Amino acid sequence: MEFLAVARSDELEEGKGRPFAVAGRRIALVRHEGVVHALEDSCPHADASIACGPVENGVIACPWHYAEFDLRTGEVLSGPAARGIPVYEVREEDGIVSVAVDQDAES
Repeated sequence: MEFLAVARSDELEEGKGRPFAVAGRRIALVRHEGVVHALEDSCPHADASIACGPVENGVIACPWHYAEFDLRTGEVLSGPAARGIPVYEVREEDGIVSVAVDQDAES
C-alpha cells in the first residue's frame, strides 16, 4: 500500500465530511474530534455519498436513508445498509492528509 496525498489539513472542517477521488476510488475524509478518518464514499444500500451525511459521536450517517457507520471501523451500526464500508489508513503530517490505498487492487 502506498500513501497518497489527498487534501490539505485546513480543507477539512471539524464534524464534516468531504468527498475525494483517490486512485480511482471514491473516498470520504471526515474530521471528528481532531482525527481524520477515511472511508469508502459509497453507502452499500443505495450508493449515496456518505461524505455529505451528518457526523456525531463517532458515527457518520448516509444522507439519503440514514444508515449509520462507525468512522473508525466502517461497521454498519444501523440499516437499511446490510454491510459496512471499507476504511483506509490516514496520515496527517505537515498540513497534508494522505490515505493508504492499494493502487493494484481493482476498485
